[in-house]
Parts: sequence; structure tokens; C-alpha cells
Amino acid sequence: MMNKTLQAVLLTSMLPFAASAADGMSPWYVGGGVGINNYEPNCDQKTMKTCGDDDPYAWDVFAGYLFNDYFGVELGYRDLGRAEWVDYSNKLNDVGARGMNLGLVAFWPFANRWSLSAEAGALNYLISNNKNYGSEYYSDSGVAPYIGAGIGYNITDNLKLQAKYRRYENLDEDKWKTLEMESNYWGLELSYRFGSKSKPIVPVAVVVGDADNDGVNDDMDQCPDTPATHKVDSNGCTIYQDAEDKFEIEAKFASNSATVKESSYSDIKDLAEYMSQHPNSEVVIAGHASNTGAADYNMALSERRAIAVADILINKYGVAPGKVSSKGYGITQPLIEGSSKEANQANRRIEAHVSGTEKVPVLK
Repeated sequence: MMNKTLQAVLLTSMLPFAASAADGMSPWYVGGGVGINNYEPNCDQKTMKTCGDDDPYAWDVFAGYLFNDYFGVELGYRDLGRAEWVDYSNKLNDVGARGMNLGLVAFWPFANRWSLSAEAGALNYLISNNKNYGSEYYSDSGVAPYIGAGIGYNITDNLKLQAKYRRYENLDEDKWKTLEMESNYWGLELSYRFGSKSKPIVPVAVVVGDADNDGVNDDMDQCPDTPATHKVDSNGCTIYQDAEDKFEIEAKFASNSATVKESSYSDIKDLAEYMSQHPNSEVVIAGHASNTGAADYNMALSERRAIAVADILINKYGVAPGKVSSKGYGITQPLIEGSSKEANQANRRIEAHVSGTEKVPVLK
């Protein structure tokens, strides 16, 4: 019968623990082992006359709980085999110990699937003697401490094989004080741990395409059908700019004069009508000069002539002043280089640059 102390320890050990098994494996395992046990001293106690044949084969079954991957507790039942001798009354003694064990185990993984173990605990043993072929059977019980060590190999995540050594102390028969024994055990142990390792979640690579080939991925593209020739913004939408229409105004001036001759008002009137048809339009009147005379003078003259055309556009044809501006460029933007008659005629000009009539895409 298991003594009260061992029962209390057992009940305490079976309480739920806060620790959880890692990687989806259960903290619970079961197993069994077989081996060879050697009682000592075997033939040098005062009750022993001669030694007989031992039956050293031992076995055990057990269940365990792991607090973590390195530490746990085991509860089991062990049979340590039997030993024989003849006492001084020439009677055969056949003695063996068996009983429930409870102990702590520690593990140290040191290589892939390999681990070392150490254990310590107590065996609540029953030592029995089938003396004289059972005609004088007697027994006694007690608690014997033990320590052990082992090396194990994980055949699978669940199945583990270990080679074990254990040393038992104080396997004593105290009723008649005829036996004071220790024991050495060597054996193999196979255990099964419940559960299965969680399979790692492999992230699925999401390939985001660019269907319209505009440089913006489809998941960010707010304008998915943009033509491949258009420049786009960060949302994948076409970038637009104001279209600019250029008009050549055949404005005629007297030499060195900024007064527009009435005979050249026709182009200015056409410009005013065009702007009336496009209410959002704006115009810049640009004056250009030929490469004759001083550059500073030509710059000032081209600006006065541009202002003169702008005044006619506003004051005669009613274009809003806020939509008209003027600028002189002098000889800085010639159509034809040089100062030939042909170059001077081409470079001495008035241009109207109209914007705001429509939006056009910016091309790559």
C-alpha cells in the first residue's frame, strides 16, 4: 500500500499546470521499459550461506507530464526482478522488489534528435521473499530513493528510445531485519508523446501585377486602363496639362512704333472670338523683334508692341483684362538666326499663346 506521503506527492503532481506544450505537442507521454537489475550485496549478508541463480530481468511502465521541453514528472510501476540464495538453515530464499515510483526528470537536447536525461525520485516498494518455495512467504514495504541518467533518441516527434541507468538505495526488509539491499538497473525505454507538431504557416506570396503597364501596381491603381503612353500620378491616373494654342497675329506697326495699324486688326478680332468660344481660356501676347539695332531697345520695343495688341484685345473686343497678359522677348527667340532680310521679316512678329481651352495628357 502506498504510504500517505507518497500519495500526497502524487496527488499534488497531478494538478493542472500552467505550462503549455510547445509546437502543438501534448505535455503528456506514456511508455515502458525492460532491462537487467542487480541487487547488491547479493551473497555477503549475514543471512546468506550460498548464492543461487538470479532472475535479474526487470520491467516498468510509466506516464509522464512535461512542464516544458526540459523538465517533467513521471509516475509508474517497476518490477526489479528477483535474487536467490540459501540461508544457514538450508532454506532457499527468493527475493524481489516491486512497486510504484514517482520522480522528476530533466532533459538536455544536445544534438539533432539526441538528448541526455537525469532523474530522481522514490520507489514505494514491496519486498517479498518466497522462502522455501513459498512455504514461508513473507514481505515488507518501504520507500527507497533512486537516481538515474540516460541518453535518448527521438525516432519521430512522438516516439523516443532511451538507454537508462538507475541506482536504488535502501531496499530494506525491516520486519525481520534480514535484508539491506541496493540495486543497479540498466535498460531500454520506449515512450510515446501525444499530440503533433504544428506545421509552420508558409506565407503565400501574393504577386501584384500591373495590367496597364503604367508603373503603378494593380492594388494601388485607381485608373486601371491608362494608355501606356501617358504619364501617371501615384494613383495610376493620367497627368493632364493645359493645351496651348499658338496664333500668329499679323500686327503691322510703323518703324520704331508700337501703334498697331487698323489694317491688321483682323487677326486680333479672330483671337477675341476664339477666346469667347472658350470661356476658360487665357492668352499671353508675346512680342518678338528682329536682330537689328541695340538688343535693349529691341527688348523694350517688343514689349510695347505686345502691350498694344493686348490693349486692343481688351478695350476694343471686350476680352476680360484678367485673361490677357503680355511679354516682350526682343531678339532672344528668333525663328531664323541672323539679320538677313528674310530673317528680320520672320523674327519681327507677334504671337498669341492661348491656354485653358482643353486638357491634354502628358506623354512619356
